Amino acid sequence: MIGNALLLALRQIFRNPMRSMLTVLGIVIGVAAVITMVTIGNGATQQVREEISALGSNSLMIRPGQRLGPGQAVGAPSFKEEDADAIRTQIAGIHAVAPSRTSTTVVVANGKNWSTSVIGSTNAYFDVAGLALQEGRQFEPNEVRGGSAVCVIGTTVQKELFDDRPVIGELLRIKGFSCQIIGLLEPKGQSGFGLDKDDIVLIPLNTYNRRLAGNGRVPLLTVSIEPDSDIERVKQGVKLLLRERRALSAADADNFSVLDTSELIDTISKTQEVMTTLLGAVAAVSLLVGGIGIMNIMLVSVTERTREIGVRLAIGAMGSEVLLQFLIESIMLACLGGLVGIVLALGMSIGLTHFMNVPFAFDPMINLLSFGFAAFIGVVFGYFPARRAAKMDPIEAVSHE
Repeated sequence: MIGNALLLALRQIFRNPMRSMLTVLGIVIGVAAVITMVTIGNGATQQVREEISALGSNSLMIRPGQRLGPGQAVGAPSFKEEDADAIRTQIAGIHAVAPSRTSTTVVVANGKNWSTSVIGSTNAYFDVAGLALQEGRQFEPNEVRGGSAVCVIGTTVQKELFDDRPVIGELLRIKGFSCQIIGLLEPKGQSGFGLDKDDIVLIPLNTYNRRLAGNGRVPLLTVSIEPDSDIERVKQGVKLLLRERRALSAADADNFSVLDTSELIDTISKTQEVMTTLLGAVAAVSLLVGGIGIMNIMLVSVTERTREIGVRLAIGAMGSEVLLQFLIESIMLACLGGLVGIVLALGMSIGLTHFMNVPFAFDPMINLLSFGFAAFIGVVFGYFPARRAAKMDPIEAVSHE
């Protein structure tokens, strides 16, 4: 019985292929949208994980206030360069500590201008950020202490202002002062957040404080820990030291946050996973719209085939057989839409991940779930038309014009 119902359903579907394709268009769009959104979201999450992991598994990021993100929490005092020196000298297992601050600033050179990230820090920043020199040198100790007008630039800045020609010894104007370029960084490409890591200008922290900021605040301390050190022990030691330096009593809560790399990965990954789920849920709404389209066409099909249904019932077909025939037809339409949607999603995902420069994170489970949900849509929205066909009176159906 089921085999016969399948043959009848296939015959009906391919009898009018254009109408069948238009019927399942909503399912195709819904399945493709859900799979594409989730695939791109998973790829972006994977890239962020890899990007943060590149900082090293033994890294700490210390910010004023109890919040994650740019800027300084209201009421939380900034750090000082002396805090970085104290952490480096008083906590065992520390490899490097880089105090830093960043702003987006227009720089000028060679008759051109470019908006870039200007970072003020010390030579320790090269270690904690994984930066290597393509040519030139790092800052001399006297340049760091005295706040000299020197800088190291990324390859994007070189390309935009100097057309890829040699830059060592050239002058770069940053707001109201000019600095001499002493180094060019190795290219690193884009980060997991879509930021160009080569679009930076690095200057000594004292130079930044005196010539750009006008104060000695430090909004970020990045700590690199020795590979054989216990990160939790170091983390607790840093917290105790900072509480002592910031004169916090036992009853006072921390007015700073210390995040290790794994915590940062988990926090950002969970946020992106929630966003991916929400986007997938929004895209899944079109599956319901596709189900309504299937029910509408199935109702039209039942009306068009009323006499056929009446003849079948009159010659002895059971109502359950008629119901099964139309239900299988509805499910096959939905499954056809699901298959086409999966193929379309695969092509869209490959194209978009390549365009957005994120990994292609194929997830078999979301493909199976989307296909299964499409089939479920076929059952739910096909049952009412099928039941209507099965409940027809044979005499009235045969005499239907």
